[in-house]
This record gives sequence, C-alpha cells and structure tokens, in this order.
Amino acid sequence: MRNSSVPHLPVPTSPQSKGFRLSTFSSLQYRDYRYLWTTTIFTSAGNWIQQITLGWLVFHMTGSALLTGTVSGVRALPFLFVGPLAGVIADRVDRKLLLILTHIYLSLLGLGFAILIVTGLIQVWHIFVFSFLGGVGWAILNPVRQTLVPALVPSSALMNAIALNSAAFNATRVIGPAIGGVLIAAFGPATNFFIQSAAYFAVTIFVLPIRIPARPPTTTPHASILGDLKGGLKYVSKDKTILALIMVALVPSVFMMPFTQGLMPVFAKSVLGVGPEGLGILLASAGAGALVGTLALASLGNFQRKGVLLLTSATIAAASLMLFSRTTWLPVAAAVLAIQGGFQMVYNSTNNTVLQIITPDEYRGRVMSIYMLDHGLMPLGSFMAGALAEIFGAPMAILAAGAITTALVLLLATQFRQLRQFR
Repeated sequence: MRNSSVPHLPVPTSPQSKGFRLSTFSSLQYRDYRYLWTTTIFTSAGNWIQQITLGWLVFHMTGSALLTGTVSGVRALPFLFVGPLAGVIADRVDRKLLLILTHIYLSLLGLGFAILIVTGLIQVWHIFVFSFLGGVGWAILNPVRQTLVPALVPSSALMNAIALNSAAFNATRVIGPAIGGVLIAAFGPATNFFIQSAAYFAVTIFVLPIRIPARPPTTTPHASILGDLKGGLKYVSKDKTILALIMVALVPSVFMMPFTQGLMPVFAKSVLGVGPEGLGILLASAGAGALVGTLALASLGNFQRKGVLLLTSATIAAASLMLFSRTTWLPVAAAVLAIQGGFQMVYNSTNNTVLQIITPDEYRGRVMSIYMLDHGLMPLGSFMAGALAEIFGAPMAILAAGAITTALVLLLATQFRQLRQFR
C-alpha cells in the first residue's frame, strides 16, 4: 500500500550555518541533499574512469574509429526501452532501495569486467556487452537520482542544487580522465575498472542515511505499469513547454556528446599525436570548463532569464565545437574544449532545472525518463560520428556536428516562443 501522507519540506541542518553563506554552495545546507551530492562524486568518478578506459581499449584493440565511436553509443541504447519503464518504477517504488540495488549491480558488473581483462580473456565483443549492461543500470539510475533532487531541497534552491550536482559530476570529470590516462599507461586498463567497482559500491554507504520525504500517490490505484507509462506520455504530449524542452535536449545529445566523447581517442591520436595521457588532458579540460560553468550557474541563484540562458549556452557550445575541430595543438585544443564543456553544462543544468520546476512530483519519474530518451538516441549519433570520422576524418566529423547543432538550436529557438520567454 502506498504512503499517502503529506510530504514534509526539506529543512536545513543549520539554517544560519556560517559554512554555507556563500550562495554558490547554499544547497549543501540541506543534510539529505549533502549525502546525495556526495554519492554523485563517487558515481561520476567511476563513470569518467570507465569512459576513458573503454574508448582507449577499443581503439587499442581494433584501430577502428567506427567501433570506437560506436561503443559509447551502445551504453546509451537501453535508455530507449529501459528508461521509460524505469521512470514508471521510480514513481511507484522506494527510490532509496532502487538507488542502492542499482549501484551494487554496477559495482559487480565493473568487477567482472576487470577480471576479464586481468585474466587475458577480454575480446572486443565483451566490451560492447559490458557497455550495454552498464547502460541498463544507468537507464534505471539516472531518472531515480533526478527525482530525488527536488524532494530534498525547496523549489527556490532547485537551480542551485541541480547546478551543484553537475559541478560534482564535472569535478571528477577534471580529475578522473587525467588519472585514468596515467593509470592505463602505468598499470593497464584493468586497474581502472577495479576502481570504478569500488566507487559504485561506496555510494551505498552514503545512500543509507538519506531521509526521503513521503510523497502523494502517483498513479491511479491498481494501474498497470503500461497504464502509468501511457499516462506519462499523455502528460508530456499535452504540455507544450515540457515537450519543447525534451525536443531541444535531443539536439546536443545526438550531434554533440557522441562527438566530444566517442571521437576523442581518435582525435587525440590521429590529429594531436598524443597518447592516453594527452587524451586524459583533453577530457579533463572539458570537465574543468564544465565545472566552472556549473559553479557560475549555481552562483546565479534563481536566475530569471532561464530560457534565454538555455538557448544562448547551447549555441555557444556548438560554435566552440566547430572551433575545436580546427585545432592541431594540444594546449589550444584543451582550452577550446574547456569553453565548450562549460557552456554545454550550463545548457544541460538549465534545461534540467526548468523541467524539474514545471513538473509535478507525481509525474516526475516518468517525465525525467522521457527527457532522458535523448541518451537512447546517442547510438545514432555515435554511429554517425564514427562513420563520418572513418570517411572524412575526425576533424571534419566534429566540424559538421557543431554546424548542425548550431543550426538546429537556432531553428528550435524560433519555433518555440515559450522557451525564449521562460523565466
């Protein structure tokens, strides 16, 4: 039987705590949000170590830009069919338990993959299976984590909390790839997956103390999972602002992220002439820019021109991607990637904030899972990235992606007036 008690509002551990007077970190005054924020550090550390290692491993074993670009997309494929069901489940069951079980699953998966590498049994198809199974876990994990943020802070602190969550993600994005590249060179790739497994397991320790407020019933009594899913789809289709936000999110996910992540090993080696350490520097630079961008966004507080910020940051991120494609020197490439990463994260966090603000809690899990269907389309972008790089080279592929993204964002900005006007 579902808990129908009235949800209580999050309260600060110490409302006047001097340690949280800086507005940039104001959401950390909420005890349960602090625990969730800490889990983001461990989760994202494991994620970034995994990403750089998988890309390096595939390109090292095959020398194929197509396969290197495709492997990151395989991980996103489960978002198409597991993601929507995960959103329904997040609206129906104990989100805390679901969070714990999913992290344990990811931890065991990483451990098993590390053992395959150590024993010398690893083959290319193992990498694709591992990426797919990991994607299943992330397709469940992401909607659950997203629904918890508005439950643990008041609405006035939501933009700050989402930005800080992104900042934690990107802080490890700075350190993780650089350390990952060094570890590959020094000890081989297996070490990185042992670290990833330990990081995911550590998350469960910080999830246990989180107190999640009770919430009202989210579905019609005795409704089926399919019925709940249809209800979520119907709600999204009727709300034009939510529908517009989801459509805008598709563009960078298909034409930006697969190119900045999937093709980095190819670009690093074939254009810049650097090894795993240089690859780590590139990815860390993008993370550093993203960290600065999200901290700047957190400092804005409840910014009133969210729609303009959303569209402007997406356009600048796309233009920076085009500029990056023309670079041939590691320091310049790293600097441009930092700018690109910063504006991309401002865009992502702003889009997420607007969507969370206007979505009622009873639909939040389903709406966020539909929103994250853009992750499921990344295989299309990854295949496109790999194919274009194989035929025309990585620089031309990245240039084309930036140009297409710029054009589509500007087109959507003119078609959806509600996005420009949202405050």
